[in-house]
Amino acid sequence: MFAVLIRRFLQYGLVILVTVSLNFLLPRLMPGNPLVLIAGEEAGFLPPEQRAKILQDAGLDQPLWRQYVNYIGDLLKADWGYSYRQKRPIGEILADRLPWTLLLTGTSLALSTVLGVFFGVLSAWRRGQAADLGVLSFFIFLQSLPSFWLGMIFIAIFAAQLGWFPTYGAQTAWLSLEGWAKTRDILEHLALPVATLTLVSVPGTFIITRYSMLEVLKEEYIRVARAKGLPPFLLMFRHAIRNALLPVVTVFMLNLGFVFSGATVVETVFSYPGLGRLLFEAVLNRDYPVLQAAFLLITMSVIIGNILADLVYPLLDPRVRGR
Repeated sequence: MFAVLIRRFLQYGLVILVTVSLNFLLPRLMPGNPLVLIAGEEAGFLPPEQRAKILQDAGLDQPLWRQYVNYIGDLLKADWGYSYRQKRPIGEILADRLPWTLLLTGTSLALSTVLGVFFGVLSAWRRGQAADLGVLSFFIFLQSLPSFWLGMIFIAIFAAQLGWFPTYGAQTAWLSLEGWAKTRDILEHLALPVATLTLVSVPGTFIITRYSMLEVLKEEYIRVARAKGLPPFLLMFRHAIRNALLPVVTVFMLNLGFVFSGATVVETVFSYPGLGRLLFEAVLNRDYPVLQAAFLLITMSVIIGNILADLVYPLLDPRVRGR
């Protein structure tokens, strides 16, 4: 088992090295003036002294190997670079946006997993009955809904028409709130984005849970347990669900890696200040240093999610140990 873990970590170490190297090389291999990638199109109108200063600050006046060494060193020191568009260190920008993304996508991931597992188990247990067909049809319908369209419908009905929730943002900017009032304000702004993201995410977990549960219910040990007269409640929770959840846990751990990427479409529709919204703004503003840092953060989070899945899965299924 220990040798397997060492081999896996070496593999992921190589993946991380390749990822970091590509993130370093791609902007430098792109055609055109590197100043445009750093400071935008208006960089060409800057005085020569200022352009030279930007290149020097970015380390682009040094040999490529020296730039690579400096880049690795900056990453180890958590130095993500500087955004000339926002006139701020990128680390500060990411630190401002990341908590909102974790709040939105983390809450949505937890809710979609719980709801997907619950209804997936219920649907599989009552396969072919009216409850199964109704739940299955409903989740197939949800899966067909575009997230931006659903978000706009929620804004039109629950925010604009009924006035139950705010239309945009993560908190009311012009109010200075403290304590429970601030928490309530944040939750009110969070409700519609979480509802949108959860509804478009839960069908995937539901379908995986239902299919896995149906496969488990076909196993010989389930038929033996039924023949022995085991009550349905114990049969489902003691024997069926535990094995049926193995694929769900794997998918959950992999989706956990995408939590950092946020939900670009949903955050854009609700003007929610997360990483997804930051990516959208960076594309519009051609803020390439921010894009580069955000893509690296997202890639690293996905790799970490895969590592966690490799660590957790053998604990849930001893059959994969030693492979």
